[in-house]
Amino acid sequence: MTIEAGPLRSPEADNVVLTGRQSLPPIEFNRAAGSWLYDIKGKEYLDASSGSICVNIGHAHPHVVHAMQSQLAKGAYTTATIARSAEMDRLGARLTATVGRPDDKVILTTTGTSAIELAISLARMAQRARGQSERNKILTASLGYHGNSALTLGLSGHRRRRPSSADAMGLAPSFDPPYPGQHPACDGGQCTADCADDVARAIRAAGPETVAAVLIEPINGATGGAYVPPPGYHARLKEICQDQGVLLLHDEILTGLGRTGLPMSSHHWPSAQPDIAMVSKGLNGGYTPLAATVISTEIADDIAQSGRSLPLLGTMSGTPLQVAVGNAVLDVLQELGAVASDATRGNHVAGAVQRATAGLPVVVDVRGRGYLHGIEVADNCQSDLLRIGRDKGLILYPFNGYRRDGGGEGVLIAPPLNISDDEVSFLASALRSALVELSERKAEGGAPLC
Repeated sequence: MTIEAGPLRSPEADNVVLTGRQSLPPIEFNRAAGSWLYDIKGKEYLDASSGSICVNIGHAHPHVVHAMQSQLAKGAYTTATIARSAEMDRLGARLTATVGRPDDKVILTTTGTSAIELAISLARMAQRARGQSERNKILTASLGYHGNSALTLGLSGHRRRRPSSADAMGLAPSFDPPYPGQHPACDGGQCTADCADDVARAIRAAGPETVAAVLIEPINGATGGAYVPPPGYHARLKEICQDQGVLLLHDEILTGLGRTGLPMSSHHWPSAQPDIAMVSKGLNGGYTPLAATVISTEIADDIAQSGRSLPLLGTMSGTPLQVAVGNAVLDVLQELGAVASDATRGNHVAGAVQRATAGLPVVVDVRGRGYLHGIEVADNCQSDLLRIGRDKGLILYPFNGYRRDGGGEGVLIAPPLNISDDEVSFLASALRSALVELSERKAEGGAPLC
């Protein structure tokens, strides 16, 4: 039998498993431990982005590994409607106490996307239970990301992730966030709490009787590089929603459970507690799919008294293995003090980022809180920074496309919450070295930066 030679294919084309791609090829992974990844040749890399900003207590933490092994030996799966473990209720009670909502209820699910979709369903159900059957719209900001389903992508504002108008199911963001360059009403000035009035206008434009909820990231995540709203914004937003009978949903998928230095990013401001909050990355630590939707008692009671059934959950929601991981991750976070509410943690990381970026023209802006910081760099510099950083043993997380014109680029610094002082020193040194080398390369011969 003669086989005709086909066209040449790229190495990626020979891969059976298709994945997303970044500007650099993936590291040939061998193992990971703590804050470090190791490739097949033994080179070590500081994971300065905690994977996808989820490995919040480091890789291969022995306490979590032991909990997983123990649960696997007992049994990894059952559904709570058939066999319910007391450990599930313990996880729910510990989670609500940790986030300062001890009287609230919890629904466990698999991913951040599913937690967001649950929150949307619950908000609509609560409005109908209150006799507001026309309230079904969910209003979101023009910069943000709320998941990877058709529904949540339609609601998300990140320009490079939004589906085409034909695929967005008629959904789109409704108001601008209070960040520099993202809020045209400020005309280049400093955003204030009054920027929340844009949300009030959006509610009026949609028709208050049709709006179920406003969904927002209290601190922006990966789409804009850790933008932080001005003081008073979230309190004003909550006041607006309450006045209009609109529920307030906080997407804390990335920021929840210590990432910004407090248990929830909304805790940086008083009077900002939402009706429903969603967590995921901080709860699962990157060890297994796990997310939670935290619901106020009032909403849970309204839905229960209406006789409406809760939304159906997925096959892998709240399994014994997931519950064991969630409890183990909370053990470590509490032991670290990472979810204590008495003081903001992560100042050593913030200081390292400031030292590494100071005085370099290639750095446009630095923003963030706690263990989450965005470094905005000059145009066309991101790929080089990622490559130079990796050469120096530093894994950085890219963000781009956040400007209103579709441009803008930078990297996130988001190391594990248990990063050691020595590792923070390495982070500062390697990041500074990478940024200096980038600046020197781009300035050679008087060429414009990047």
